[in-house]
Amino acid sequence: MSGLPQRNAGWAQVRLAEVCHVITDGTHKTPDYRDSGIRFISIKNIRPFQPVDWDSYVRFISKEEHLQLIKRCKPEMDDILFPRIGTLGFAKRIDFEEEVSIFVGLGLLKPDKAVIRPAYLEYYMNAPWIAELSSERANGSGRLTLPLEESREFPVLLPPLREQDRIVAEIEKQFTRLDAAVAALRRVQANLKRYRAAVLKAACEGRLVPTEAELAHKEGRSYETGEQLLARILKERRAKWDADQFAKMAAASELQKNDDWKKKKYKEPETPDASNLPKLREGWIWASPDQLSEFDDNAICAGPFGTIFKAKDFRPSGVPIIFLRHVAAGQYLTRKPGFMDPQKWDRLFRPYSVFGGELLITKLGEPPGVCAIYPEKLGPAMVTPDVIKMSVNQAAAVPRFLMHYFNSDKARLFSTGACFGTTRLRLTLPLFRRMPVALPPLAEQGRILTEVERQLSDEEALAKLVDAQLVRADRLHQSILKSAFQGRLVPQDSSDEPASRLLERIRIERETRQAQRNRAKTKPSFASVK
Repeated sequence: MSGLPQRNAGWAQVRLAEVCHVITDGTHKTPDYRDSGIRFISIKNIRPFQPVDWDSYVRFISKEEHLQLIKRCKPEMDDILFPRIGTLGFAKRIDFEEEVSIFVGLGLLKPDKAVIRPAYLEYYMNAPWIAELSSERANGSGRLTLPLEESREFPVLLPPLREQDRIVAEIEKQFTRLDAAVAALRRVQANLKRYRAAVLKAACEGRLVPTEAELAHKEGRSYETGEQLLARILKERRAKWDADQFAKMAAASELQKNDDWKKKKYKEPETPDASNLPKLREGWIWASPDQLSEFDDNAICAGPFGTIFKAKDFRPSGVPIIFLRHVAAGQYLTRKPGFMDPQKWDRLFRPYSVFGGELLITKLGEPPGVCAIYPEKLGPAMVTPDVIKMSVNQAAAVPRFLMHYFNSDKARLFSTGACFGTTRLRLTLPLFRRMPVALPPLAEQGRILTEVERQLSDEEALAKLVDAQLVRADRLHQSILKSAFQGRLVPQDSSDEPASRLLERIRIERETRQAQRNRAKTKPSFASVK
C-alpha cells in the first residue's frame, strides 16, 4: 500500500490495535426482528461525514436479545463503526445517545481516549488509504470481507493530542463550508427532478403544446382523434390476423370453400379499465400497451423463467443480457455487462430478445415501471425475467413518447397500483398489458415529444453539471483529509508533547498502576500475620 503519507516530526506511526480496542460484529445470525424494542443498526444506516440515516433500515430486537449481544459487543458514545463486509473503507462515529445493537458486517472501534481523540480516529478511518488497505486485505472476489485481524494491523498516523484537536477543528470548519455547498447542490438536484416531473406531467395531460383538437378548430380542418386512431389500428390488427390465418391454412391445404377458417377464435388485446380514470383532453383516449404493441406473440414479454436460463451459459462475450441495472429512466446503461452463449441464445432465446428500438420496462424497483429504449445498431440482446420488452406499433404510437409517458408520475401511479388504493412492488406482465396509457393523436404525440426533449435537454445538461460538482465535493472531502494527515492542514507547535513521548508516558503510567494493583493483591493482611 503506497498511499500512506510520511509522518511529521512529533507524530508516531502505530497499529490500530495500539490506540483502540477492535471488536467484531455483534451477531452472525439473523435476529428475531420486532415492531419495537432496541434499534438494530446496519451498514445501510451509516455514511461517511453524514448523520445516521435511521430511515434506510429500520429494525428492532427484543431487550433480552440485545442484552445477549452486548455481552460480546456493546456500542457506546464515541465508538466508531466500520463495515467489514461489502462496501469497505469508511467509518462513522457514534454521536448519538440511543442504545443500539449492531448488525453482522460491522466492526466496532473503542478508542483509547488517553492517546487518540475519537473524532480524529473517525476522520482518519475515512482517509483514502484506509479504503485502499481494506480492499487489498479483504477476502472474496464478489462481496468482500475484511478479516478482523487485518483491520487491527492498519497503520495509524498519530499526532500529539493538542495537534489532534487542532486538526479536528480545522477539518470540521472546512467540512462545514463544503457541506453547505453540497446541500445547495442537493437542493438544485431536487428542484431539477421536480422540474422533470412537471414537464412529463404536463406532457401526459396535454398541457405542454397546443392539442391537435385546438389546432384543428383554429385552422378549420378535421383530424384523426385518438379514438379513431385506436379503432383503425385495432381494425388493421384484426385484418392482419385474418390474413395470417388464411395464409396458414392455405399453405397447409386446409382452405375450404366455406368460411370455417374464420371460426378460429381471435384474441382481442387487453383494454384498460377506464371506469375510474380521469377525463382526458379533447381528441385523447385511454389505451393499453397491449393495444399499442406490434401484432406478434412476443411483442410484449419478459425473459424466460426456469431451467433453460442458467448462469453456466453466461460468457465473457456473446449476446448481451439485459438486467434491471441496465434500465434507467430514459437511458439504456451498459455497466457490468453480461453475455449469453450465442448458440444457446439462437436456439432458445430469440423470442425474448430486442434488436433495436424496443421499449425496456423494469418489473421490479422503487418504483417498478422505469422505461428506456434499446438503442439501434447495438445488435440483438435478451431480457431477463425482471425486464419487460415491448415492440411498439409505430402506426399507433411514437416509441419515445411512450417511454416518457411510462417514466411520468402518472404512469408510476398505475404501475405501482397507488391510483387504485393498493401498493405493489412488482409490475407483472398481465398488469402491464392493460395499464392505462393516455393516447393523443399521432401528430400531437410528435409535437409533445419534440417539446419534452427540448425542455429535458436543458435539465439534463444542468443535472450533469450538478453531478460533476458533487463528485468534485467528494474529492475535496478526501483532499482535506489527505492534507490533514500529511500534517499540512494546521501548523505544528513545538511545545506539544510528541506522540512517541505520550505513548511512552501512558505505557509507564499503566505499568505503574498495574504493579500497584498486583502488590495490593499480594500484600499480607493483619489476620494472616497473626
